[in-house]
Amino acid sequence: MLRALDIRDMLIIDRLELAFRPGLNVLTGETGAGKSILLDSLGFVLGWRGRADLVRQGAAQGEVVAVFGLPPAHPARAVLAEAGLPAGDELILRRVNTAEGRKTAWVNDRRCSGEVLRALSATLVELHGQQDDRGLLDPRGHRAMLDAFAGHDDLVKAVRDAWREMQLARAAVTDAQEALEQIRSEEDFLRHAVAELDALDPQPGEDAELDARRRMMQGAERIRDDVARALALLGSDGAEGAAADALRWLEGVGEDAPDMLDEAIAALGRALIELAEAQDGVGRCLEALDFDPFELERVEERLFAIRALARKHGVLPDDLGALAGELRDRLAALEAGDADLQARRARLGEAEAAYESAAAALSESRREAAGRLDRAVMAELAPLKMERAVFSTGLAPADPGPDGRDAVTFTVATNPGAPAGPLNRIASGGELSRFLLALKVCLTGPDRGVTMIFDEIDRGIGGATADAVGRRLEALAAGGQLLVVTHSPQVAARGAHHWRVEKKIVGGATLSTVTRLDADARVDEIARMVAGDTVTDAAREAARALLAG
Repeated sequence: MLRALDIRDMLIIDRLELAFRPGLNVLTGETGAGKSILLDSLGFVLGWRGRADLVRQGAAQGEVVAVFGLPPAHPARAVLAEAGLPAGDELILRRVNTAEGRKTAWVNDRRCSGEVLRALSATLVELHGQQDDRGLLDPRGHRAMLDAFAGHDDLVKAVRDAWREMQLARAAVTDAQEALEQIRSEEDFLRHAVAELDALDPQPGEDAELDARRRMMQGAERIRDDVARALALLGSDGAEGAAADALRWLEGVGEDAPDMLDEAIAALGRALIELAEAQDGVGRCLEALDFDPFELERVEERLFAIRALARKHGVLPDDLGALAGELRDRLAALEAGDADLQARRARLGEAEAAYESAAAALSESRREAAGRLDRAVMAELAPLKMERAVFSTGLAPADPGPDGRDAVTFTVATNPGAPAGPLNRIASGGELSRFLLALKVCLTGPDRGVTMIFDEIDRGIGGATADAVGRRLEALAAGGQLLVVTHSPQVAARGAHHWRVEKKIVGGATLSTVTRLDADARVDEIARMVAGDTVTDAAREAARALLAG
């Protein structure tokens, strides 16, 4: 509910502080008094796109503050949460427009964008009038209105869920088809590559091992000659023989020189042991260097084959085994691809059937609700002196989507036998106002959280029709809040709260003021609306009669 509206330096308003109430609030005044300026100012603070020249002439900036009551479950709280803005029992919107055209907005004293204001406004205010192409006259919203009237949220959710599952299943089929086509396009390559890798069967670390063996064999001849010479020098004809002879000689004379040669004899014994170990090691090396002359060729051929295959596939030699596994997996995917694709197509078929079933149930519910809505609107049109008009909710096939496969359009025929057509093309201004009001009465639920504004929706009507419009507005305001800009005394008399908008000359400047009327002032204002500029006693009596209901 809109609790307060504070306007400063906007057009011909210098300062206005308005405290609105629940129920039906009516705003009256002569044409040009500034009633539309109030709506322009409210639209400005709500982020609506409107006229640019809003700042009062001579002022540095204009400012509008709107205060809304925010119950715990109000949908505006979700908008605030998504925008990271604080929420409380009151929602305070403030927006400033400088004379240069710069606009700045705050929500609960936090800066915000115009997009956030507009998102909030969609949950706070509904504006209805003869040019209401954003609301009831917009065919794009008729399906949602019918769904809200039908109250079949569970069916709408089921269709949306089924649509989402169907889209996911369709994407899964597309992905499988693309993957299968990609694999099939390289099937020959995969089979050849796997066969080539399997035939070679390279092992991790084999490249380094082969390279070391190749290097060893390449220098084997030179190394072998040197090692053989070293072995000969260590053998019985070399160091070992000389050391053994020296040991025998020393042992032979040792008895004649006791204690003098013991350490030398012991050292020679140890040296002979070390020489034997050295000879054994050199011998083993010499045996290792004794290889098959064709082994080098075989090692080189395998080493070059591994490296060539690694270059071919752009991987390291040690990664060839992993590559072979990857290529085998892709071949396995190809072999299993047809079965997987068929399984995904089967799931898609099930999802499509589920969507068709849910959409059919929703369509049936919409057809039933359309009949109920038509009867409800027709019942409202009779008191509005349009008993000969025909309202119809048309359902036509539409492309399937998340909201089903129905296009919904509200059409009217204003006279029997006349062709039906869209509301805004068939009905005249006064007829259109009454159609919109009848629709709004039927479509508005009891638990609404928005302030509804009707801008001269009673234009072009009078007498008993205007009285019927006023009674409908009064009923619509029960339990909520309506702001009605009206020129009809019958409508104004139904207001729970009455505001008069008028222009005054102050200090040579034209200013618009808004005054809340007490009971006596209401009589005079409604009498003015009845009689015109000259208010007579008869007009006052008529006003009192209207107020008495």
